[in-house]
Amino acid sequence: METKLKPVDTSVWRKKPLAAYEADMKKSELKRVLTRWSLTSLGIGAVIGGGVFVLTGIAANEWAGPALALAFVMAGVACAFAALCYAEFASILPVEGSAYAYSYGTVGEIFAWLIGWNLILEYMMGATTVAVSWSGYFEKLLHLLGINPPIWLMNDPVTAQEKAEKLRAAGEAIPDFAFAVNLPAFLIVWGVTWVLVKGIKEAASTNNAIVILKVATVIFVIIAGSFFVDVANWTPFIPNPVIDAGGQQHYGFNGIVTAAGIVFFAYIGFDAVSTQAGEAINPKKDVPFAIIASLIICTVLYILVSLVLTGMVKYDALDLKAPVAQAFADQGLTWAVYLITIAAIAGLTSVMLVMMLGQTRIFLGMAKDGLLPKNLFASIHPTFKTPWKSTILVGAIVSTVAALTPIDKVSELCSSGTLLAFAMICGAVWLLRVREPNLERPYRTPALPVVATLGILANLYLMYNLRTDTKISFLIWCSLGLVVYFLYSRRHSHLNNPPE
Repeated sequence: METKLKPVDTSVWRKKPLAAYEADMKKSELKRVLTRWSLTSLGIGAVIGGGVFVLTGIAANEWAGPALALAFVMAGVACAFAALCYAEFASILPVEGSAYAYSYGTVGEIFAWLIGWNLILEYMMGATTVAVSWSGYFEKLLHLLGINPPIWLMNDPVTAQEKAEKLRAAGEAIPDFAFAVNLPAFLIVWGVTWVLVKGIKEAASTNNAIVILKVATVIFVIIAGSFFVDVANWTPFIPNPVIDAGGQQHYGFNGIVTAAGIVFFAYIGFDAVSTQAGEAINPKKDVPFAIIASLIICTVLYILVSLVLTGMVKYDALDLKAPVAQAFADQGLTWAVYLITIAAIAGLTSVMLVMMLGQTRIFLGMAKDGLLPKNLFASIHPTFKTPWKSTILVGAIVSTVAALTPIDKVSELCSSGTLLAFAMICGAVWLLRVREPNLERPYRTPALPVVATLGILANLYLMYNLRTDTKISFLIWCSLGLVVYFLYSRRHSHLNNPPE
């Protein structure tokens, strides 16, 4: 009897059958060791870091003033809509791949590819930005200990030259150097890479210890800092609008919206919980719980820190690089500066860990579908049961870029990719509810039409209000992704090889 092959669907909107996800889960070689609290800790580990220790100074000083708290509320609400939609998807499809996997089974391949491509901005470029921030706090700690390493060993070539010129202009004798590298950023990325290759259990244990330290420090900042709050610093709470030479409005309502787009980077990471579904013990229940719990906990902490910080120091006097540590230094609390600096170093380490972890799991999901080379991105180590080749590749790229490239405004570029992915997920979960109404949903997003609509509008609105050059860079990145898709991924997709 002649076997008939199913005709190949060549449309870029072809979808991965939901039954294929169930087959992937059964064949997974990853270890299921993560509990709901381990997953929640991973979410907190990804969220609390660069946002609270770095971006608060920039957002308050230049854009929102004391209304930074409102910017965090605005960004948190936009994330909350997406988080509720993520939670429903995670309960239906508890597989690695996050938003990419969810979209592939509901909207179509090209849609899913663009989300996966843009998540590279969120995770890999986000990890790069955090590595450079880590290096800055590490250098601050060395200075506190009386150690002053040479500029060329702590900064990329461009930044090193800029710092040297400023110091020479101030009268300091800085010798010429022909080479510069951000060695701390390079080394910390490889340290994180080693932990990730070793195993998910080790990575989770390392993250849990760091999360306890930095959450305790954030609570300390809130409680101790509240004793030094001067309510006069909150007046005016929303400073009068100021238009710069480029026509960009600072302060006022538009300034708060721009600040929300900037601090949105601080929230990036709660969705990393969904990338670990393949390693969760009970993913259908625990992943939705961890997504929502980590977002709520971090939003409350962010709002309280922003109020304390702008109360301790007048918004226009906040330090741009280390605002929290500097606020306590201004009060003469040197011992607290040590504590905050060490916690910032630890906190940024865990953010890097979760971002790089999430990136490799998204690559794993895309490689399993044939959209990326499987022998590289889906190769699981026989002993450690981790995607080791992909992890080492990510470590090599992140460490090299962090060591040699000046990172400026990258946080906004990371945010643009994430905002679009969040808006897409809100639409995709609604579409799946219409197309597959009888599908088992252990968690159902409440008032989905309202939540999905507000999620789409809120995330696209924040994206629209990012700087013009950020939006141009984002369009170039998306165009590059489409080139890769049509040259490689579309032809190698497993959907081009239909089952008998």
